[in-house]
Amino acid sequence: MSLYDLAHQLDVTERTVRRYLDEISREYELETVPERGGSRMLWRLRAGEIPRKVEIRRTQAYALLAARRLFEPMRGSALFDEIDMAINKLLVVAKRPGRGPNAGLADAQLDQRFLYLPYTPKNYAQKTEELDDLFQAVSDLRPLTCMYRSGRPGAKEERITIHPYAMVLYRDSIYCVGYHVDRDEIRTFVLDRMRDTMAATTERFELPEGFAIDHYFQGEFGVWRGARQHKVVIEFDSRAAEYVRMRRVHPSQKLANIAGGGIRLTMTLGDLKEVTSWVLGWGARARVVSPEELADAVQGELGEALEQYSAKKKSPKKGR
Repeated sequence: MSLYDLAHQLDVTERTVRRYLDEISREYELETVPERGGSRMLWRLRAGEIPRKVEIRRTQAYALLAARRLFEPMRGSALFDEIDMAINKLLVVAKRPGRGPNAGLADAQLDQRFLYLPYTPKNYAQKTEELDDLFQAVSDLRPLTCMYRSGRPGAKEERITIHPYAMVLYRDSIYCVGYHVDRDEIRTFVLDRMRDTMAATTERFELPEGFAIDHYFQGEFGVWRGARQHKVVIEFDSRAAEYVRMRRVHPSQKLANIAGGGIRLTMTLGDLKEVTSWVLGWGARARVVSPEELADAVQGELGEALEQYSAKKKSPKKGR
């Protein structure tokens, strides 16, 4: 079968088939078998190299299907094509009739009624090549070179080399935690700012000893780490107390009751950008006790917002 025949039979793109073939050649031992007449040589996996099937129950399939929309930002990439194929196989399992008196209804369509709803999904249709290169580099521990634009105002695009330790999907945006070779530091990179990516074909890197991705993000408060740690104390009134008690927004958080039915949240964070936006979302129900720079940031944002509305009220009406 030609490359195009394979793509048609598997219902994927030619690019995806090329990736499949590359991965097969790297991961499995192949052998050649002559066709009748000796005109062509066919390639196949050795019998001992064929992966085993994974057994899965309907309830397990439903649990995995619930999170399928998590991958929507990746649509159009070879990585998404592979995930989509796996999801379609899970759908077949989920729709099988149950067994026994407590097996549940056949085709209860729980795959449509038990879902994860994305926060604000991005469209990475224009970044599929970069996404596939990043995934390949992360999975194979290969250095990645790319043109990268920093988020600093006025920063110029530059070619950099990254050792990508992990890919993180945070609030439906794709990030990479990795080692910046040129600056000799571990940083968080944004896929949106990458272009002209290329994963090394002959080089590999090693993960730091004891690497754990949990050390590189701040729970609900992002994948950015500040240069120093801050003790953050926020007080919530009685209207927000129950909601705060029900959630663990950071591993270091501690809760304490305060007068009037409110609650005090204490935690240790590095970067304060995300928590500033989080506090603003609570409006009058939350008050920053410390650190002072967080309180100043919240107050500054509120002041600028108030000025915009004040300016609107002061502007003269047309016709007067």
